[in-house]
Amino acid sequence: MEALLGQFVLTSSPRIEGSLVSTELPESIWLRFSPTDRMIEEASKSHSKVTVEKRQLFMEMRAQNFDVIRLSTYRTACKLRFVQKRCNLHLVDVWNMIEAFRDNGLSTLDHNAEINVSRLETILSSIFYQLNKRLPTTHQINVEQSIGLLLNFMVATYDSEGHGKLTVFAMKSMLATMCGGKIVDKLRYIFSQISDSSGTMVFAKFDQFLREVLKLPTAVFEGPSFGYTEHSVRTCFPQQKKILLNTFLDIMMADPPPQCLVWLPLMHRLANVENVFHPVECSYCRSESMMGFRYRCQQCHGYQLCQNCFWRGHANGPHSNQHQMKEHSSWKSPAKKLSHAISKSLGCVPIGEPPHPVYPEASERPQDLAHPTTTLESPSRLDEEHRLIARYAARLAAEASNSTQCPPTDLSFNFDANKQQRQLIAELENKNREILQEIQRLRLEHEQASQPTPEKAQQNPTLLAELRLLRHRKDELEKRMSALQESRRELMVQLEGLMRLLKDEEQKGAQTGGSPHSSPSHSASCTMPMPIRSTSAGSTPTHTPQDCLAGVSDDVLDAFSQGVPRNLRNDLLVAADSITNTMSSLVKELHSVDDGLEDEEVNMRNGREKVSAQRHYGNRHSTPSF
Repeated sequence: MEALLGQFVLTSSPRIEGSLVSTELPESIWLRFSPTDRMIEEASKSHSKVTVEKRQLFMEMRAQNFDVIRLSTYRTACKLRFVQKRCNLHLVDVWNMIEAFRDNGLSTLDHNAEINVSRLETILSSIFYQLNKRLPTTHQINVEQSIGLLLNFMVATYDSEGHGKLTVFAMKSMLATMCGGKIVDKLRYIFSQISDSSGTMVFAKFDQFLREVLKLPTAVFEGPSFGYTEHSVRTCFPQQKKILLNTFLDIMMADPPPQCLVWLPLMHRLANVENVFHPVECSYCRSESMMGFRYRCQQCHGYQLCQNCFWRGHANGPHSNQHQMKEHSSWKSPAKKLSHAISKSLGCVPIGEPPHPVYPEASERPQDLAHPTTTLESPSRLDEEHRLIARYAARLAAEASNSTQCPPTDLSFNFDANKQQRQLIAELENKNREILQEIQRLRLEHEQASQPTPEKAQQNPTLLAELRLLRHRKDELEKRMSALQESRRELMVQLEGLMRLLKDEEQKGAQTGGSPHSSPSHSASCTMPMPIRSTSAGSTPTHTPQDCLAGVSDDVLDAFSQGVPRNLRNDLLVAADSITNTMSSLVKELHSVDDGLEDEEVNMRNGREKVSAQRHYGNRHSTPSF
C-alpha cells in the first residue's frame, strides 16, 4: 500500500513524512545561514506542506480501513464513494456539471486538447462556488478545502508523471463519472462524447474512455482488479456491430454489467441505500437492525447478514461463504409482500420493467451555446422544413377525417356519457351548497345560544333571589369587617398609649428608688395626652384615661380598676389575641359566603346550558331534512 501511495506523491524531501522530529532551527544557527540556504529551507518547508496536502485524502481513506472488505467490487465502490463524498462531488448533479463545462468553454475544445493545472483549478472553483449558491446557508461547504482535495486527487490520478497538464476528455470523463445524479444521465452524456454525428458509438473513443475512467480504481489501489487492458472494449461489446444509444445503455446497465465497470452501478446503489433501515436482526453480529444493504442466503432458511458482516466474509452455523446470497436494498413488510404478490398474480403489476426509458435512435445536432451565431438558412433546409410542415398537415387532416367518419352510435354514447357526468356534477354542487347552508345555520344558532340574553336571566327566579340575598349578606359582612378593622386600629393606638404610660411609670419608680408597683393609683390617675382617631366624627378629640379604656376587654379593665399591682404587658397581649381571633372568624365567614356565591353562579350557568340544549334540540326536529 505504501509503495502504491508513493506513486502519487512527490518525495524529493529526504525527511520522513509525519515524523515528530522538529524541523525548526535555533535562531543563532538560522542567522549564520546565507540567503540562499534560507530560501532552500523555506522551499523545502512549503514543499513538505504541499506533499502533506496531497497525501491527506489518501491518508483519510486508509483510516477508513476499507481494505478489510473481502470482495474487490465492494472495496472499490466504497473507496470511490468516500472520495466522492469527501470532495463534495455527490452534491453536484450531472446536469450542473455539463453546464459548468459549457460555461468554461470546454464544449468547443478538442478531446485531446490539454489544460494546465491552474485552469483546472479555475474550473473546479466555478463548480463549487456555483454549488454554494444553490445550497442553503445552513448547508454551505468549505469551497477551498473541496477544491484542494479534488485537484490533488485528479493530478495524482491523471498526471502521475508530473507534467502539470490534463486532457479535456480525461477531465470530463472523471467529473462526469464521480459527480452526483442518475447513472442513466451520466451514461447518456458519456455516449454523446464517444459517438459520431449519426449517433453511432466510435469504438476508438470508447476505448479512450475506458482508458481514462479505469484510472480511478487504479488511483485507489485497485488496479490489479479493475485496471485497463487492451481487451477491455471486447469484454464490453463482444460482437463488433453498430452500437446505438439504447444498446449502449442496455449493456452498461445490464445485470451483471461489464466486468471492468461493475463498480460503477454499485457505487450508485451504495449512495441510494446509505440511509435505508432494515428492522431485521443480523445472524452473525446479532444487531437488532441494519443500515444499507441486507443480504439473504438462498440456501439457509432465515439467514441474513448486514453489509459489514457480509463484506468481511463473516459466517457462522451451517452457513458458508460459498452459498449464494441475494442483495436487498429495501425492506418490505410481510403484508406488503403478500399484497404485491397478489397484485402480480392478478396482472395489476407489470412483471418486468425496462431499466431505462427508450430514447430516439437519431441523434440530435448539438447546439453551440457558448458561441451562438445567427446564420442564414439555405434553400435546401427551407425546403425540408416546408416538406415536414406539409407532412404534419396531411397527418392532422387524416386524423380529422377519421374522427368525422366515426359511427353515430359512438358519438351518441359519448354525448350521453358527457351529459350524465355534467348532471352528476350539478347534483353534487347543489348538495354541497345545501350542506354549506346547513353548517352556516348551525353556526349562527350556536353563537346565539352562547350569548346571554335578559330572557334567559329571568328563567329561574328562585336562583336569582338566593343570589341577591347572598350578595346582600356579603355586602353587610364587608361593611362589618371594615368597621372591625377600624376598631382594631383604634385599639392598637390605645394599647400603644398604655404601653408608653407603663414604661414612663417604671422609669419614675426607678428614679425615686421605689418599686415600680408601689403606686398603682398614680398609674391609674395619670393623664394620657394621646390623640385618638374616631370614625364617627371628623375632629380628633383628646380622651381621658377612662376614655382610653373604652372598647377593650374585661381583662384590661380589671387590670386598671383593681388596686393590686398587675402585669399590664400580659393583659395587653391577651387583648391583642382576642382581637386577632375575632378578625379570623370574620374572614372565615366571608370566605364561606364567597363559596356559596360561586356555587350559585355555577348552578345558574348549568341551568342556562340545559335550556339552550332543549331549544336547540327542538329546532333540529322542526327543521325539514334534505
